[in-house]
Amino acid sequence: MTIAILYICTGKYFKFWNEFYSTAQTNLLKFHKKHYFVFTDNKELLKAQNINVTYISQKKIGWPFDTLYRFKIFLGVKESLKNFDYVYYINANALIVSEVNEEIFPSPYNFIGCQHPCFYDKYTNDYIYERNPNSTAFIELGNGMNYLMGAFIGGESKAFVEMCEVLNENIDTDYNKGVIAIWHDESHYNKYLLARSYKILSPSYVYPEEMTIPFVPKIILRDKNKYGGHSYLRELKRQKLVFRYLKWLLRKLKN
Repeated sequence: MTIAILYICTGKYFKFWNEFYSTAQTNLLKFHKKHYFVFTDNKELLKAQNINVTYISQKKIGWPFDTLYRFKIFLGVKESLKNFDYVYYINANALIVSEVNEEIFPSPYNFIGCQHPCFYDKYTNDYIYERNPNSTAFIELGNGMNYLMGAFIGGESKAFVEMCEVLNENIDTDYNKGVIAIWHDESHYNKYLLARSYKILSPSYVYPEEMTIPFVPKIILRDKNKYGGHSYLRELKRQKLVFRYLKWLLRKLKN
């Protein structure tokens, strides 16, 4: 089988790439042909050459849009993705710590879905779905079987591309109405799979490094606090300074 791996590492997230690539090469679907599509603004990575990696220039657009617009980003290579059997997106801070093989293939379905490590033992009404009826990601109380984590998603290439097209349109529809779903791309992803059958994977594949849960870790999500924290990695302080400067500049131009 041929596998496309999607990986976004803009801004400070580029620091995770080398270890991710190393562990993925060793442990992820090692009996199949893999190709990585790396979306980055890091100049050194963009100069790099690797036979099974395509580095794609992607500007950091600021939080929450770096995550909200990931489906739009993926569509930039949709024609290439159609040439693969399966497509997977994995979070930048992931490490594949033990062998992950054909069990992640979605057969007999089109998609996989990973149980969120914070909600695998919770009731449906405890799930943090989007509850705003004005959002295309809206799921009403009482609906839903699983709450799925957006850190590891994937499926058959054609189905994956179609999902990206639909969710990109839904996210744009929301934004044009002034709505952003509570958990961004993850909220829209959960809504999309709500009406579809998929292969469920345990939290072993999205195991937070800082948690202890009753699963054997296969893919660990590294503790971002060890790398400066969420605000540092998302460059929120810098983002606020840019917004303040733009507001000041607009006021000055008006005067």
